[in-house]
Amino acid sequence: MSVTPIRRVQRGSETRVSPVFLGIAAVMAVSGWAVWTGFASDARFAIFLFVVSGWLVSLCLHEYAHARTALHSGDLSIGAKGYLTLNPLKYANAALSVVLPVIFVIMGGIGLPGGAVYIERGRIRGRLRHSLISAAGPLTNVVFAVALMVPFWTGAADTWPTNFLAALAFLAMLQVTAALLNLLPVPGLDGYGIWEPWLSPSFKRQVEPFAQFGLLFVFGVLWIPSVNVTFFDAIYHVLGWFDVPGSYADYGYALFRFWKN
Repeated sequence: MSVTPIRRVQRGSETRVSPVFLGIAAVMAVSGWAVWTGFASDARFAIFLFVVSGWLVSLCLHEYAHARTALHSGDLSIGAKGYLTLNPLKYANAALSVVLPVIFVIMGGIGLPGGAVYIERGRIRGRLRHSLISAAGPLTNVVFAVALMVPFWTGAADTWPTNFLAALAFLAMLQVTAALLNLLPVPGLDGYGIWEPWLSPSFKRQVEPFAQFGLLFVFGVLWIPSVNVTFFDAIYHVLGWFDVPGSYADYGYALFRFWKN
């Protein structure tokens, strides 16, 4: 008689939204309100909090999408690992999952993934399912980016406060960079994960040792001036599809760096 209730409690705890995530979302909401109303005594610091918390919310949703897709694809161990609670502290290398992405944003205004959920691939059958698991994260960034850009595209944002629009545009830009970079077919990134199930075993064995350096490789290449210019031209082009002015994103980044004069 007691087995069923206990199991229900366990399942509930595996999917209950974490207070950590709710706290991050609350910071995003309150700081966004402070920027919108001009309530904050230091608008630049409020924008910093809004963008960082918004970026962390998107990171949690990104990894949740991986985990949820893996669960429905056959990895029933996902819930016990805490990945369905949206708690970033449950990810592999929890400290880096939070700190490293923020450092990337501060250093260059680039959204790169930092969190990681451990998926037991051996439990999953079918190459398409493996590809869908890898694609789920970047597609979440795409959806998040579109949601942030729709107000510009529809004209709803025409009367919104300038500082809030700048913060929104910069956060949208981060989502676009995260989606595009993470879809690159570079070992260690989701783009490679999408194609990996379809590659030959010998090729995968040769590439595997480089997977741990894929993210750093991409970040290093982006420091090359010509590559950086070409990349951001592409980003601004995507923003332009939704009538998001690149100047707003640039202004948002300038405000975000509140420690600069």
